[in-house]
Amino acid sequence: MARSGAKRSRLRGAVDALPSGALRVRVYAGEDPLTGKRHSLIEVIPPGPQAAAQAEAARVRLLNQVDERRNPRTNATVDQLLDRYLEALDVGYSTQRMYTRYLELHVRPFIGHLKAGAIDSEVLDSLYREMRRCRTHCTTTKGVDHRTPRDHQCDERCRPHVCSPLSPTTVRQVHFVLNAAFGKGVRWRWLSINPVEFASPPPPKPPDPQPPSAHDAARIVDAAWEWPDWGALVWLTMTTGARRGELCGLRWSHVDLPSGVLTYRSAVAQYGGRRELKDTKTHQQRRVALDPETVLVLTEHWERCQARATAAGVSLARDAFVFSRLPGGRAHLVPSSVTQRYGRLVRRLGINTHLHSLRHYSATELIAAGVDVRTVAGRLGHSGGGVTTLRVYAAWLAEADQRAAGGLLARMPARPAAVPLVPRALTSPRTPREKIAASLYAQIVAGEFPEGGHLPGIKELAAEHEVAVSTVHRAFELLRTCGVLAGDARQRPVVHIPASTVDEVEPVPKAATVGVGRRLVEFRLRSAGRELSAFSAEVDPDSAAELDPLMRSAVRRAAGPDADVGDYEMDVLGDGGVLRTFVMIG
Repeated sequence: MARSGAKRSRLRGAVDALPSGALRVRVYAGEDPLTGKRHSLIEVIPPGPQAAAQAEAARVRLLNQVDERRNPRTNATVDQLLDRYLEALDVGYSTQRMYTRYLELHVRPFIGHLKAGAIDSEVLDSLYREMRRCRTHCTTTKGVDHRTPRDHQCDERCRPHVCSPLSPTTVRQVHFVLNAAFGKGVRWRWLSINPVEFASPPPPKPPDPQPPSAHDAARIVDAAWEWPDWGALVWLTMTTGARRGELCGLRWSHVDLPSGVLTYRSAVAQYGGRRELKDTKTHQQRRVALDPETVLVLTEHWERCQARATAAGVSLARDAFVFSRLPGGRAHLVPSSVTQRYGRLVRRLGINTHLHSLRHYSATELIAAGVDVRTVAGRLGHSGGGVTTLRVYAAWLAEADQRAAGGLLARMPARPAAVPLVPRALTSPRTPREKIAASLYAQIVAGEFPEGGHLPGIKELAAEHEVAVSTVHRAFELLRTCGVLAGDARQRPVVHIPASTVDEVEPVPKAATVGVGRRLVEFRLRSAGRELSAFSAEVDPDSAAELDPLMRSAVRRAAGPDADVGDYEMDVLGDGGVLRTFVMIG
């Protein structure tokens, strides 16, 4: 019986007196799932006349926490929590590797040894500040930034250490990993709260896609086509907006040339020297329709691959890679090699861009062509129904929205001519002051009040029309606006006969509000015989004054602010084709 009573006492908690006079409340909360040790909730009550009552209240509160399972069941460290989280994480190898690297470099050295339950938002904010101070977390400025972590002979590339912070994007990624790990800890009841939710990571960097201009894109394609296979890869990147890994993993079995459709089903992932074929970034296949020119490019590329395979005495299998260095297409390209080759190409041309910008180029050109956001997101492989597309390409969507507003204006019915306020007030009075002004105006036109004469007194008119004196004052002001009365409000009004009566006032013609020759016109910007862009605007196609700024704006968008407009031509299109070609000198 004593043993059973001791067990009940342990389960319901105990209150012990300490030598200092304080009371210690201890409630059994189970066993630590990691260490197997007993886990208790303890609270110390300071000495005082109410200590016993406070101790009993604390015991009841702690027992309620245990009964409601709100207490953490473990004293695990952050390292143990992260190890358990990574074990249960179901992601791809590259994501797992990235998370592990972030935690090893930037989290474990600082807070890995601390109890997970002792972490709060202040500790995490300090961690984020350290990450934004120096990416290597240096302790002295006398170090060296070596060109490689391997054993090497230092040369001019090994320079004195200069602190370089981690980017806000990297810090936010670390924040998201910690948030997920501590969130799992709460669900496993290792922790009572998730402190990461209260931390403050740096704000996200605003998206700033910088696609090459149409002029630069044309130069890139021309230079790449010196090697037709390489030109076909660059062309396909521009027209489909595919990621580099998806292009490297594309197989001929994924290309349906008769239907003009290709399907991105897999991608090549690269982790240092390791490469593997996996599914796409969003883990979903996507079908992309091809334009006739791209179908022709791939058809010619297929014929070249067939000819090389035949010459080498091998067969080109249906599942061969579209882009490969081997005649049979059995090996895919290396993503990093594709990036490096493209970098050498654009540096030779003097263009500051990178391979991923071709993806931005495809997206912005689709948006400029009026393609809806969901379709653009589908071609690019953006998840979330276009949320990423809206966030990244907001500037181009705004520009497309302006063009849409101009196109809508061209289809709107003609706006009615504006009717001047004063004639309407005198011919169709609505308010008391307008009725008084219209009555006096009719009497003046009828000759009841001669030129240079005076109207009846204000009080007399107020009594006649049963209105306030201020209403008569406003009626006189309306007549002054119409030119029927002379003098200001401080003087007695003098009658002035207008040159024309109300019946002679004609409405404003529509020609006064709408340009005679203005209409929606299609334009095409060209340089050296190559079309750079096509757009529409509401202008007078016969007015050089309107075409001049329009062409300058089109050249600036296509080739940058430093482009010479004299190198470009702008075709003015009509129903029968090109109406005229507009050129400028300088």
